Amino acid sequence: MPRHEAMFYDRLEGQRIECRLCAHRCVLRAGQFGICGVRQNVEGTLYTYVYEEVIAAHIDPIEKKPLFHFLPGSLALSIATVGCNFQCPFCQNWEISQMRISSGGEGLRSSYLSVEEVVRQAKLHGCASISYTYTEPTIFFEYAYDVARLARGEGIKNNFVTNGFMTAEALETIKPYLDAANVDLKFFREEKYKKVCKARLQPVLDSIKKMKELNIWVEVTTLIIPGENDSREELQEMASFLASVDPDIPWHLSRFHPDYKYLNSEPTPVATLLLARDIGREAGLNYIYLGNVWGEGENTICPGCGALLIEREGFTVRKNRIKAGRCPDCGRLIAGVFA
Repeated sequence: MPRHEAMFYDRLEGQRIECRLCAHRCVLRAGQFGICGVRQNVEGTLYTYVYEEVIAAHIDPIEKKPLFHFLPGSLALSIATVGCNFQCPFCQNWEISQMRISSGGEGLRSSYLSVEEVVRQAKLHGCASISYTYTEPTIFFEYAYDVARLARGEGIKNNFVTNGFMTAEALETIKPYLDAANVDLKFFREEKYKKVCKARLQPVLDSIKKMKELNIWVEVTTLIIPGENDSREELQEMASFLASVDPDIPWHLSRFHPDYKYLNSEPTPVATLLLARDIGREAGLNYIYLGNVWGEGENTICPGCGALLIEREGFTVRKNRIKAGRCPDCGRLIAGVFA
């Protein structure tokens, strides 16, 4: 595959390099790939093999990300390349996220899609934003960054659907062009992140806080997996953390279904999602949604007066009563990006 010089790396002695893109901070000898499987040290220079090489491109409702307080009812052009810096055994996009150039890219069927063509297609299809999603956008940062810069000049917004494992330097670099992000908060236990995802918790928490500091609109998703992260204590800790950052962060509680290496696990009981929602409310979170449960917990309700503001059915917005960012009944400012 074509290669493109990467951003965020330092040259070390003996042709080794240190990658500064994500919190793994891989130190690579010549010829070695990073954990993501798509970035390689070639004789002391770090290259990415996924620049302008998409594995998926679709027009999606923004609600599918899920982003419920960011341009609700609009369309997003969604793009992804192969690879990920996590190894989650319950990944629902594992066929593309766990594919690695480093292992030969067996089954790889990517397509060339130039930066300019991504933006052209977004405009052609009336997309209000471009979503860097399906796999981890951090590992195709150079591609996302160049698209986002061009899109901004054309009046198109940009959003990441991410595991939040990027460095602060990467976030600060893309901040002028990144309008929103949905961050997966998978566990609230360091040992679980290490054992299950082959990653760490603290950088994810740091990214959520950093995004808020940079004025990037943030929503958070937790896939609730029976027996893994569904204890009352862990859910309380997650909710309390989010509320401490900003009680207006929308928290999406998604129902797990068996996939990839978790085929013997049971789907999440709806009662568990309802319990998690109650816990989030008790912690002071103003906007909590249930995912992968049709017709349950999808609507946006005013935290001031309880009025129905946005009525949803699946990924479709049936009614949006928010006016100039406020509840039309009580005048409360509703957190989000609505214009």
